[in-house]
Amino acid sequence: MANEITTAEKFIKDVLATCSSYNFYAVKIFVVVDKVSTDGTIGLLNILSETISELEIVYAPENTCVVDAYIRGYKEALKFNCDWILEIDAGFSHQPDDIPIFFETMIEGYDCVFGSRFCYGGKFSNGSFKRYLISRVGSVLTNFLLGTRLRDMTSGFELFSNEALIKILKKGIHSRGPFFQTEIKTYAHRFRIIDVPIRYQSPSHKIGKSALKDAAFNLWRLFQLRLHHDVRV
Repeated sequence: MANEITTAEKFIKDVLATCSSYNFYAVKIFVVVDKVSTDGTIGLLNILSETISELEIVYAPENTCVVDAYIRGYKEALKFNCDWILEIDAGFSHQPDDIPIFFETMIEGYDCVFGSRFCYGGKFSNGSFKRYLISRVGSVLTNFLLGTRLRDMTSGFELFSNEALIKILKKGIHSRGPFFQTEIKTYAHRFRIIDVPIRYQSPSHKIGKSALKDAAFNLWRLFQLRLHHDVRV
């Protein structure tokens, strides 16, 4: 969570409200914050954590990119020994109202449930056509080269079983940009997985050249691994 002081409290409470309708033994929200956040978000979160027992603030000033924040969050959840780990972006780019479909699908016996902007009922809003096209074409190209079958290979918002996430992370995440989501989905290929519709609100119209270069490099790397039968968990 970075520079989201205006939405942080509502987002956290909306997530908790959704989770409270399920008979979970316990719920824990791990919010990762690093030096990128300069608007006072960390101070607000610390105040909220005094009254919201489910909220755990993870300050990670050592993070060098967004991927570090995700990985730190995964590891904190695994350290807590969570049975299920839900990854959701703050700031309402991912909608807490979409969480139930993840839980209800996971109950059917899946190892990973992935959010999709491109399956029936999914939505991609506020992003530029270029960003939409890159995500669409990237998913098609990835499925073709890597033999995966998910309709959205580039999005976040996903639910993992404890065992699946441990095995995925053991493979090692090499990407330093958004393509790490594609790596995760590729490594999950042999698990029982499914995608479900999400309504995505793009926080930015831009996608950097460095992110595209990172994606191209790591897609080629994974393709080479596939040729040597070493790309999947």
